[in-house]
Amino acid sequence: MERTYVRSTVENRLAVVTIDNPKVNALNDRVVDELAEVFGELETLSEIGVGILTGAGEKAFVAGADIRGFEKFIGNRQAAVDSSRRMQALFSKIENSRLVVIAAINGLALGGGCELAVACDLRVAGDNVLIGVPEVKLGLIPGAGGTQRLARLLGKGRAKYMVLTGEFLNAREAFQWGLVDRVVPAEDVLSEAKRIAARILGNAPLAVEAGKRAINRGLEMSLEDGLALEAELEGDLFLTSDLAEGTKAFLEKRTADFRRK
Repeated sequence: MERTYVRSTVENRLAVVTIDNPKVNALNDRVVDELAEVFGELETLSEIGVGILTGAGEKAFVAGADIRGFEKFIGNRQAAVDSSRRMQALFSKIENSRLVVIAAINGLALGGGCELAVACDLRVAGDNVLIGVPEVKLGLIPGAGGTQRLARLLGKGRAKYMVLTGEFLNAREAFQWGLVDRVVPAEDVLSEAKRIAARILGNAPLAVEAGKRAINRGLEMSLEDGLALEAELEGDLFLTSDLAEGTKAFLEKRTADFRRK
């Protein structure tokens, strides 16, 4: 597919994926398809360990879905369900990716943009950010996973506040609620995301992947089942060459040379 709205660059095991759909990087069918294609390709590149997802320009990360496309769904229930499931599938692909995905939120993150950010593993926000799910103001609810992921991330009460009021949070409020993990000056969002990525990329890749998998899958299980999963993943890591290298490097007081093996 020739890409119009999504571009990606790769350097030193880090991929930066940029949504570029002027003026506010709105999500439409083509953006969704191109994002799915990019993340599908990155998943197969074992040398890539972290992806940063951001929006082009200074105004918006993603300011929601393209409302001009809603007309074709009004009165057509199944088409609306299919569209919701399609976007949910993309966000689940990002959430469950082998890569650690960092949202570099560089402006408005509204509706689908908020839902997309919440599907990422970590969120770095500029101090100019407004984030929220205002769909109720249109007569809708978040339909790309927002009702489910916000409740898991923030708890039922705060998720209901966001979904039912449709109010926006500023960067400080989003940080206090745990919706974003870091707040930095707007001009430093991408560099801060890259700094965090470098810290992650310095660790053993298979251990990072196992840690993400243990948390994501464990949250859908009972505590006992989650503990069993954790132990199994730990056992798997004791069979890796990277663990042997990591412990040897620690004892020799040098930087480990991890090979994802």
